[in-house]
Amino acid sequence: MADASAANRGPVSRGEVARYPLFAVVAVLLGAFLANFDSRLTSVGLPDLRGAFSLGFDEGAWLSTAGIGSQIFIAPAVAWLATAFGLRRVLGIPSLIYALTSLVIPFVHHYPTLIALSIVHGMLLGTFVPATLMIIFRNLPIRWWLPAISLYSIRVGFALDSSTSLVGFYVEHLGWQWLYWQGVVLAPLMGLMVYLGTPAEPVNRELLKDADWGGMLLLGTSVAMIYAGLDQGNRLDWLQSGTVMALLLGGAALLAIFLINEALVRQPWARVNVLFSRNIGLSLAVILLYTLTSLSNSSLVPNFLGTITQLRPEQSGLLLLIYGALPMVVLVPVSIWLLRHLDPRIVVVIGFAAFASANLLGTQVTHDWAREDFVPIVLLQSIGQAFTLLPIIIVALANSDPSRATAFAAYIQIMRLGGAEIGVALMGTWLRVREQVHSAYLGLNIQSGDADVVRVLQRLISYFSSHGAGEAQGRAIGTLAGQVQREANVLAYIDGFWLCFWLAITALGFIALITRAPQGPFSPTPFKLIGRPTRQIEVPRS
Repeated sequence: MADASAANRGPVSRGEVARYPLFAVVAVLLGAFLANFDSRLTSVGLPDLRGAFSLGFDEGAWLSTAGIGSQIFIAPAVAWLATAFGLRRVLGIPSLIYALTSLVIPFVHHYPTLIALSIVHGMLLGTFVPATLMIIFRNLPIRWWLPAISLYSIRVGFALDSSTSLVGFYVEHLGWQWLYWQGVVLAPLMGLMVYLGTPAEPVNRELLKDADWGGMLLLGTSVAMIYAGLDQGNRLDWLQSGTVMALLLGGAALLAIFLINEALVRQPWARVNVLFSRNIGLSLAVILLYTLTSLSNSSLVPNFLGTITQLRPEQSGLLLLIYGALPMVVLVPVSIWLLRHLDPRIVVVIGFAAFASANLLGTQVTHDWAREDFVPIVLLQSIGQAFTLLPIIIVALANSDPSRATAFAAYIQIMRLGGAEIGVALMGTWLRVREQVHSAYLGLNIQSGDADVVRVLQRLISYFSSHGAGEAQGRAIGTLAGQVQREANVLAYIDGFWLCFWLAITALGFIALITRAPQGPFSPTPFKLIGRPTRQIEVPRS
């Protein structure tokens, strides 16, 4: 059990405060942004990468799965590794290896080697975000915690809103290689900031003596396998694929073995009972719902603009950059100010209400919507990004037990990475299935000879007859089929917005169940009245 002084110091026990905390803050900024930007760039730029590496669709899909799955494998263990080996060792050397790997990958055209390097690349990238969170609590003064965590949390929304534009800029102006080569520049700089901003720490040999290596391997492998199965499920038709079934069942079996291991091992690495705390469990559930709700920002809007309006990433990305990413420069300081004076649960409610409103507006889309029609939706989503993740992390940390810090860090990384990537895979399946359903229903009207359909078809035949009577009917039917598919896609995106809306409403219900956190470093200071105190006037008795 943690002693009282440790409990008073906050959610995790702190190491020596950095002599130059500004360098530590820059390390947090670079590590968090590099991790999210790199993941987004390779997913958004995957079509360009397939062309550059001469990969088929299936090979490109596995390239993405290998890179992100390896991040999920390593991320839960990073907090423990940083505690055992020190932040300099966990971030310093890996940042240099990561830069070297990023430099080499664009020159590789042997597919097995490319997959192997992508796995190494992803594992190294997976250390950055969890380790930067450890920097905040172990090496920064308490007054720096809230601004530093805000940098940690803003990375998600900022990367979602600006990565599409950055992909377009790299591909059109600098070359697709810069999807990887940005890491060559930023990763060593991050390593230097870690060296300057964190003290040298000895290896914790007592912790290594009782290391639960089996638990780390079991949890990381199980979650990575489940992610790979879900990520490939949409492409391989889920239960019809032996590969998908093997990944899902194997991951579930390893997860069950992990739970048994944690119950039997003498020094469990990630105690499962950390999830049994009411506020912790609810906070992790809300973080998962946040990752799913924000899919309306990361997936629905840019994909709608690409699929329906046929915009290139750099065209749709401009909308997300101007109305999604840039407003966060103002909104995040506002969020920090509110958290200093209000219960963080109130700020979370504002964020999810903004997400719900954005998704409700999204249910009104039609095929006539252009890029500018999405401005109110993207603005509301920007408010949601700035007012949701930061306060819910504060709620979780304020309720955490310092003696269970590594267990808490492991599960929050699973929610952060696994929830987001699994949500993207499931949203892709949802859109595909709903498009098929709507295509079938719309097709019934064509098969039944609906009067409106016949009238449209005759109008199209008349139009194409002027370009050749022999091909008029075929071209008219093809055009009508394209319009049916377009409307089916629009209806599928409407269903996607409805799904995200109800996920936001569900999150609001979970927030209502979270109780007030105990007094600690994140406790808000009530607003103070400005001006001189009012003098009480004594009313004489009659």
